[in-house]
Amino acid sequence: MQSLWMLFASFMFAVMGVCVKLASVEFSTSELVLYRGVVGVITLGAIIKLSGETFRTTMPGAHLWRGIIGVISLWLWYYSIGQLPLATAMTLNYMSPIWIAAWLFAMGWWHSRNDVKWPLMLAVGLSFVGVTLLLRPAFHANQLTPALIALGSSMITATAYMQVRKMGLAGEPENRVVFYFTVMNLLAGVVGVLIGGGADGPQFHPVTTWRSGLLLLAIGVCATSAQIAMTRAYRLGNTLVVANLQYTGIVFSSAWGVFIFDDVFDWHSWAGIGIILASGMAATFYNTRNTERGKAIASTDPIASEV
Repeated sequence: MQSLWMLFASFMFAVMGVCVKLASVEFSTSELVLYRGVVGVITLGAIIKLSGETFRTTMPGAHLWRGIIGVISLWLWYYSIGQLPLATAMTLNYMSPIWIAAWLFAMGWWHSRNDVKWPLMLAVGLSFVGVTLLLRPAFHANQLTPALIALGSSMITATAYMQVRKMGLAGEPENRVVFYFTVMNLLAGVVGVLIGGGADGPQFHPVTTWRSGLLLLAIGVCATSAQIAMTRAYRLGNTLVVANLQYTGIVFSSAWGVFIFDDVFDWHSWAGIGIILASGMAATFYNTRNTERGKAIASTDPIASEV
């Protein structure tokens, strides 16, 4: 039952995607990352203080590296959400488990040429069939560049995800991991605003309406609450069930895109989304149940992260 917290997390991430897409009309990607960081720092900072935890860490280098790759991935993801149909951007971002599966396959092949993980190979191959189908409409709609950016974001997300896992296995509390990530969001957003305008100076759009302010607040609240719910799901639920329930985010995003943004998909897009969803679930199942790394993670309390 505790695994169902992931449904709430996936729903909130989908709502966050809606808010990002709506707000991207008025604000730059750097500003969205900045405001997302502000809400996260305040919320998680308060949680850490109230729970009696400390901000002191013995892994500053790991936090810095996780923050850098996480912010790059988040920035690319937010940008792609503003440029693509919501379901397309969200689905491409959910490719992260596929990249992890590809990495596991490559490492297995490198260390033992006779040990070919055929289930992983099949899942990875099918996922790229899905990507090809999903990118075909994007190509015809002159959206290939943001689609490739979204795909690149998922690759970087996979790296961030593995870094977060490594920190969790080393004993770093999840609240501290996510807190320093939001600090990096805030800092990166400020830098982006300062240099975004080039010779024209800082690129900053003030909040002039209640709608704009609520959208920015919702981005931070949705992302933070989703992270907390995801962490609770991983801590208390079945790892395999939780990991697969995250793909409901694709379903939620597809529904939001159709009903709010009037997105229309042809059979290529729906087939691509379905294949990516199925292959991602298969890769997640295999990673968790059939690899030594997956078994090690399943026996611990994995740390959840947005990216």
